[in-house]
Amino acid sequence: MKRVTGIGGIFFKTSDPEKTKEWYSKHLGIESDKYGGKFEWNDPENDNRKSYTTWSPFTKKSEYFAPSQKEFMFNYRVDNLDELLKTLEKEGVEIVGKAEEFDYGKFAWIMDNDGNKIELWEPKNENLFD
Repeated sequence: MKRVTGIGGIFFKTSDPEKTKEWYSKHLGIESDKYGGKFEWNDPENDNRKSYTTWSPFTKKSEYFAPSQKEFMFNYRVDNLDELLKTLEKEGVEIVGKAEEFDYGKFAWIMDNDGNKIELWEPKNENLFD
C-alpha cells in the first residue's frame, strides 16, 4: 500500500490572511481565492487528470491546527485513507478526531512525533475545481 503520494497543501497562520495573499500575489504571482492559491499539475499516473497543491494562509486565531501549537500544517495526499488510518493506528500514531468526507475527498488528521498536526487527504475527482 502506498502511504503518502504527494503534498496536498501548505497551510500557515498569519496576522492578516488577506494582506498576505495580496503580498504573495504582487511579489510572487500566487493568485488566490477566499481559501488561498492552487498549483495545478498533471497526475503522473493519468495525464488526463488535473491535480493540484493548495497554498492557504489562516488567521492567527484559527483553531484548525489544534491540538498542535505550531503556526503551520502540511496536507499530504494519500491513496487509501481508510486503510492508512488502520495501519497508523496499529503503529501507535495519534489520530485526531474523526475522518470527514466531502465532494472533493476524504480527510483525516494525525500528530507526528514533534507535535505537528498533519492533514491526510484522499482526493476524489479533482476536476471538480475546473
